[in-house]
Amino acid sequence: MERLVALFEKHPDICTDTRQIRPGCLFFALKGEHFDGNMFASQALKNGAAYAVVDNYQGTDPRCILVPDVLQALQQLASMHRSRFTGPVLALTGSNGKTTTKELIHAVLSVRYQVTTTQGNLNNHIGVPLSLLKMGSKTEAGLFEMGASHPGEIAFLIAMVKPNAGLITNISGAHLEGFGNLEGVKQCKGALYDYLHAHGGTIFYNADDPVLMQMLEQRTIRDHLVPYGTSKQPVQSALEDGVLVVRVAGYPPIRTNLAGLYNTPNVLAALAVARHYGIENTKAAEALARYIPSNNRSQWIKTGRNALIADAYNANPMSMSLALTNLGLTEGKKKCAILADMLELGASAHQSHRGIVEQVEQMGLDQVFWVGPLFSKAVQELGAAGMCFAKVEDLVLHLGRHPLVGATVLIKGSNGMGLSKLIASGVC
Repeated sequence: MERLVALFEKHPDICTDTRQIRPGCLFFALKGEHFDGNMFASQALKNGAAYAVVDNYQGTDPRCILVPDVLQALQQLASMHRSRFTGPVLALTGSNGKTTTKELIHAVLSVRYQVTTTQGNLNNHIGVPLSLLKMGSKTEAGLFEMGASHPGEIAFLIAMVKPNAGLITNISGAHLEGFGNLEGVKQCKGALYDYLHAHGGTIFYNADDPVLMQMLEQRTIRDHLVPYGTSKQPVQSALEDGVLVVRVAGYPPIRTNLAGLYNTPNVLAALAVARHYGIENTKAAEALARYIPSNNRSQWIKTGRNALIADAYNANPMSMSLALTNLGLTEGKKKCAILADMLELGASAHQSHRGIVEQVEQMGLDQVFWVGPLFSKAVQELGAAGMCFAKVEDLVLHLGRHPLVGATVLIKGSNGMGLSKLIASGVC
């Protein structure tokens, strides 16, 4: 590792894809289910990489650095690199709203600091070390998102990130296929509280969330707590022209670019972080108003035909239910929903999909389109309204022939169901 650390100091640029090689970078030959980066090490060097870190190499090129395991070497290097940084490092996890909350916090922290943060949702055992290694000489604060779908993953990532502050957005039945039940989710995500409590770190928490409050009580955490929520400060939130507007005492009205009242806690979390780090109220509010969501996360899109609530990157029972409640509160005479299956729910999948169908039935929507076998089965069993489609492509063809016009349309489903193709197709 000493040699690898020395090489990184001279070449602080990491690449893992030969198609994105930058001159002078370090290429890490990671392996996946369908590829072995070791096979591309020579190509990476030809394309301009200074060195290639490999764990299976029979050649003699001195620029190939042989290690026992490339992924472990990447993670160890990231951990060591993080240990040298002494500024604020905030970590966040949760079942819903992680990336949006991270982006909002990034917006306010950037008022005062040069922030290195997770790009997109690169929040796993590969993305986190890659994000940590982006911290450079100009970095003044770090902000890292951590995701998990199996027990122990958050604790593993925390050991690399070593945060001195953090928050859990919420806990719900996401990734139950890997966790087994809600207690498994709480135990995994709660590792962030455990670490911060043990190391005297600051915990930002939603005081309106009984699950988070219970997790703190169970750990008898009393110090270094920063609460936020409607129970802690006068807050009014409303949908105006489709987007969330938040009014908080002491701040100018914050007209966000986010669709969804369910984003109110995420806005309040960012304001709590801003206050803690000494960012003036007006500047924090202005930063939040400037943030524009992307990648089909809480986006309000006017297409000329319809107004879309594009929230199709992730879905679980809690986020799906909140999105439907938000649709019911949105202005518009004609309201429709395009809902695709919620994946990775394990044994609870069937009942969870039935629950969403039952909620939709009570809303009296003008049109509903269901995508995927899980929703289709629930709809048929309940005799519910709406049209069912096996896959997104079939729905795109249908809407091409029978266009939706003049509607407010919620588009929600797990990323693996491919609703992004529907949004990109332009048929809505």
